[in-house]
Amino acid sequence: MKLVLIRHGESQWNLENRFTGWVDVDLSAKGIEEATAAGKALANVEFDVAFTSYLKRANKTLNLVLEHSNQLWLPVYKSWRLNERHYGALQGLDKKETADKYGDEQVHIWRRSFDVPPPKVDKSSEFYPANERRYKEVPAAEMPVGESLKDTIARVLPYWDSDIAPQLKAGKNVLIAAHGNSLRALIKYLLQISDEKILDLNLATAKPYHFELNQALEVTSAPELF
Repeated sequence: MKLVLIRHGESQWNLENRFTGWVDVDLSAKGIEEATAAGKALANVEFDVAFTSYLKRANKTLNLVLEHSNQLWLPVYKSWRLNERHYGALQGLDKKETADKYGDEQVHIWRRSFDVPPPKVDKSSEFYPANERRYKEVPAAEMPVGESLKDTIARVLPYWDSDIAPQLKAGKNVLIAAHGNSLRALIKYLLQISDEKILDLNLATAKPYHFELNQALEVTSAPELF
């Protein structure tokens, strides 16, 4: 079976160098071009089903990929579990200004460590997920207020097990359009990458990453990642 993972195209806040996380930021003009090009590049790959997050930058990337690969008719499933890592109180902040305030070392720890979360978002904030209708079904105990990569992995993998893996086991080719950290979570699991090594993985915007799996969902072919 084929599994293709694609991070969304460049977003407006990627362009502005701001922490995004679960904030629903749109694609930039460049991001639209990137997603369109990815769709054309995938025109020779036949998918059976697609998955994405609840965030428009991933949704629009997926729609553009499906449109330009002539597969817009495919069934699409969305889940909050495929959302980007929640950056807590850092969301919306300029990355350079944040580094000037807290120091480069501290910001680097928040961004690149495996298990150190950023400062928590206040529940009164517009960026607290429970204040949005789209997240009304998220259990209160699982509502993120600031996640490390370890936390992100913990919420992504149950969805892999319950919804994505069964499609692959049924012999279907799967496309997932999501985010840098939710996709790193899946790649870490699939390739059994160490906690330390995964920190070196950076996924390009709107670049398709092709994997092939056998019936046991063992990876038999993987892209060069590092």
